[in-house]
Amino acid sequence: MTKLDDLHQSGDSSWLIAPDPTAPGLTRTVSGQDETGAEVAASVVEERPLTIWLNGREIVTAMTIGDYPEYLALGFLANQRMLRPEDEVTGVDHDAELATVVVRTATETDHEAKLARRIRTSGCAVGTVFGDMMEGLEGLVLPPAELRTSWLYRLSHVINRTPSLYLEAGAIHGTVLCREDRPLVYMEDVGRHNAVDKIAGWMRAERVTGEDKILYTTGRLTSEMVIKCALMGIPVLASRSGFTAWGVEIARQVGLTLVGRLRGRRFLCLSGGERLVRDTDPRTVAEEEKRHRRKGAE
Repeated sequence: MTKLDDLHQSGDSSWLIAPDPTAPGLTRTVSGQDETGAEVAASVVEERPLTIWLNGREIVTAMTIGDYPEYLALGFLANQRMLRPEDEVTGVDHDAELATVVVRTATETDHEAKLARRIRTSGCAVGTVFGDMMEGLEGLVLPPAELRTSWLYRLSHVINRTPSLYLEAGAIHGTVLCREDRPLVYMEDVGRHNAVDKIAGWMRAERVTGEDKILYTTGRLTSEMVIKCALMGIPVLASRSGFTAWGVEIARQVGLTLVGRLRGRRFLCLSGGERLVRDTDPRTVAEEEKRHRRKGAE
């Protein structure tokens, strides 16, 4: 039984993984001046390179805050379809001094053809997709999950009040894996694609499936975000931020429920509305207090 099963059966609402804004190495204090000219000290997010290797081949160097490098590497390779579900991972080795993660598999993987095609995406910190962005979506059928509006309201309330690197220093995106109204794993990074990849890596490492999950993000609902969510087998993607037209088009194509502009009592569903169960009157939901507001696309 996984930790996730234990949590679900016990009814415990505690996080499996939550941000630790006080962890060493994630931020530094920099002096400057505010709008009045007064001297101030500001907490800013660290950003460092991490090179991901697959067996003996260097794949990519990502700019990241540096936490959970093994999950980032696993999730990146899985979301790029360089690691297939059936591939046996025999080792994931992080070398902090060399700033590398080497993922090893029992057999050769099909990554050469993907490396020949590199696509820059709209992801923060320069997202990169190797191979065909749409690969794996043909014939994909997402599960017929239920989405209660009460879950959306509670998730938004809890996540936005959870201590995080964003609230500490800004300039960061967050992604949260949820089940019903319960947030489970919260990852942050300078790029929203990195945060999603960390979630994907955790799911692969813990053998957690996506059919009963919700993916919450602070970032824009772009084609890249929709594709990654669908390939992770998660039927619902929600965000505080807005949509791109291609993101909506792909969500409709694969039957993914897409909810954006989720703030306080308000949200907009542009795909998969048949999953919505409106079990809460929006008029009974409090508006979002100013001190808890986050800029979804900072």
